[in-house]
Amino acid sequence: MTPINIIKCVKCQNFMLAAKTQKTKTCPYCNAKNNLWKTKIIASAQTSAEASKILKQLKEQRGFPKS
Repeated sequence: MTPINIIKCVKCQNFMLAAKTQKTKTCPYCNAKNNLWKTKIIASAQTSAEASKILKQLKEQRGFPKS
């Protein structure tokens, strides 16, 4: 399984998930195209479940409501 990075969009600064092997990722919030070689990696996870948990925690810290 490919490791998953939690990254920050270069335009809107929202968090998103991207496979470690991806080169680009379009932000689901602002549609900005992010070059993943230049994007700041916030955290990494080995499984999608682990990545989702980390992403949820980061969003809660930013003030997003719990779902």
